[in-house]
Amino acid sequence: MRRSFWVWLHRWAGLTMAGLLIVVGLTGSLLAFYPEIERAINPQFYPAQPCAAPLGPGELAARLETARPVLRVTAVTIEGNQGATLAAVKAAPGAPALTYDNVFLSPCDGSVLFERRFGDLSQGLTNLMGFVYRLHYELALGKVGIWILGICALIWTLDCFVALYLTFPIRRRRPISNAADAAPGKSWLARWRPAWKVRWSAGPTKLNFDLHRASGLWLWPALLVFAWSSVYMNLWDTVYTWTTRAVMEFHAPWTTFTPRAERLETPRLGWREAEQRGIALMSAAAQTEGFTIERPIALRLRPEWGTYEYRVRSSLDLQDKRGITRVWFDADTGMQRLLLLPQGQYAGNTVTSWLFALHEANVFGLPYRIFVSALGLVITMLSVTGIIIWLKKNRAGRFSRKRRRSNA
Repeated sequence: MRRSFWVWLHRWAGLTMAGLLIVVGLTGSLLAFYPEIERAINPQFYPAQPCAAPLGPGELAARLETARPVLRVTAVTIEGNQGATLAAVKAAPGAPALTYDNVFLSPCDGSVLFERRFGDLSQGLTNLMGFVYRLHYELALGKVGIWILGICALIWTLDCFVALYLTFPIRRRRPISNAADAAPGKSWLARWRPAWKVRWSAGPTKLNFDLHRASGLWLWPALLVFAWSSVYMNLWDTVYTWTTRAVMEFHAPWTTFTPRAERLETPRLGWREAEQRGIALMSAAAQTEGFTIERPIALRLRPEWGTYEYRVRSSLDLQDKRGITRVWFDADTGMQRLLLLPQGQYAGNTVTSWLFALHEANVFGLPYRIFVSALGLVITMLSVTGIIIWLKKNRAGRFSRKRRRSNA
C-alpha cells in the first residue's frame, strides 16, 4: 500500500484516540503512585498500630458478616492497591441496598475502620483516587467505558506499528541529484537517524513534529507494552485470550470454568472453612511445584462459577507488592479446580504476569514507578502534539484549496 494510506490511517487513528489517551495518560500518571496518594488522603483506612499476627482473609470475612448481617462479603484482600485490608461487600438477600461496597478492616481484630462506595465522588475526597482509577479503567462509565477503552487499546496497539513504519526514511524513487545524498554515509540507518532527534532551536512547527515523532520512537517498546496490556485489562476474555492462545499456552478461569445455570450465593463451605481449604491446597501445590508461600493475599467467592479463589504471594511472584499465585476450588466440595502460577507454568501466563506488573508499575521499584508516571505525561503530550500537527496540516490544506480556486 502507498505510504499516503498509512499516513491517513495513523492520522485518523490518533485523532480518534487522542481524547481518550489524554484521560488515560493523566490518570495513569497519578495511579503510578496510588498507594502513597491514597494513604495521604485517607489515613483512616489503616490501623493505628501494625499487627503482630494479622487475621486471615476468611476469618476477617466471617467476622464482618457476623457483625453486619445486612451484608455479604464477596472478597477480602489483605493487600489492596493502597496496602489496606479491604472487604468487597454487597447487600444480603432481602436486606436493603447498601450505601457502600468497600469496608476497610483492621487486620488485627476485624473491626471496621471505614466504609465507602468505591469511586463515588459524591462521598467526598475519600474517593478521589478511586474515581481516578475508574476514569483510567472505564471512563467512569461501567461496562460501556470498558469496551470503549478496550477498542481504543486495540487501535493503539495496531497504530504503534503504523507509527513506527512512518518514521522510516522514504524510499528513493528518483535518480540521485544531490552529491550529499550519493555519499556512502547516507545509508538507510543514516537517513533514519534524524527521526530520533529533536530540533530544539527550530521553529514551533518543527519542534512540535519532532517531539511527536522522536518521543514515540524512543519510547516505542514501552508504548507497545502499555497498549497491549491495556487490551488485556479491558478485553481480557475476548481479544487478548484469543490472540495469546493462538501463539502460546494460556489458561485462565474464564477459559476453564463454565458459568453455572444458577449462581452459588450460599456455598457449603463458609469463609473460615474456605480459608483452611485454600491453605491446604496451596501448601500441597508449593510442595509439588517447588515454591514457597510468603503470605496470604486474598480470598474471593465466585458465585458464577461456584468456586473460591485463594491468592497468596509466593517465591514465584515477580511483582514488588501483592501476589498472583492462585488456586480455585469448588465452593461446595473443596475440590481443586485450577492452579495458576505467576511464571514457569504456562508461557502465556508468564507473559501476562509481566504485562500486568509492568502496567501497574508494580515491578523494578521506585525508578520504574517514576518512569511510568512520566510515561503517562508523554502519552498525553503525544496526543496533544498529534492534534496540533493535524490542525496545522488541515489549515494548510484549506488555504491551498482556497488559493487554487481563486487562481482557477
